[in-house]
Amino acid sequence: MTNSMSKPPIWFWIISVVALIWNGMGVMAYIADAYMTDEMISQLDERQQAFQLLDFPAWYTACYALAVFTGLLGCIFLLMRKTWAKPMFIISFIAVLGQVLHNYILNDIYADMNLTINAFELSMAIAIPAVALLLILFARGSARNGWIK
Repeated sequence: MTNSMSKPPIWFWIISVVALIWNGMGVMAYIADAYMTDEMISQLDERQQAFQLLDFPAWYTACYALAVFTGLLGCIFLLMRKTWAKPMFIISFIAVLGQVLHNYILNDIYADMNLTINAFELSMAIAIPAVALLLILFARGSARNGWIK
């Protein structure tokens, strides 16, 4: 690790902004889920209605909120070039693992609803933890290269 900050390459900024957009979409999804009214739920298709009406445990909801908000904070810290990005991404990743634990190990929500997971849901189930892990590695590499301090 260097003592002075180096100027990051343009791709650092591109990745940081794309990551900010990705995590911003996660925050918007959380807020939409958290504040969805019965009237809004009634407008969804049957599959989405069933999912919205599931009774998720409080710890799962906390993991969801923690994952998206610390991920967003991590991106903001990246753009500010602060090393606080890495611990935010680590917290986000751990919270994502909590969601995965609930959805696919402790409680197979798709089996409970007699549904099969579709291609989009499968891709997101893989992409979300993968991106969270890649952001940790990106922040670690950025700190090692002196781009964040």
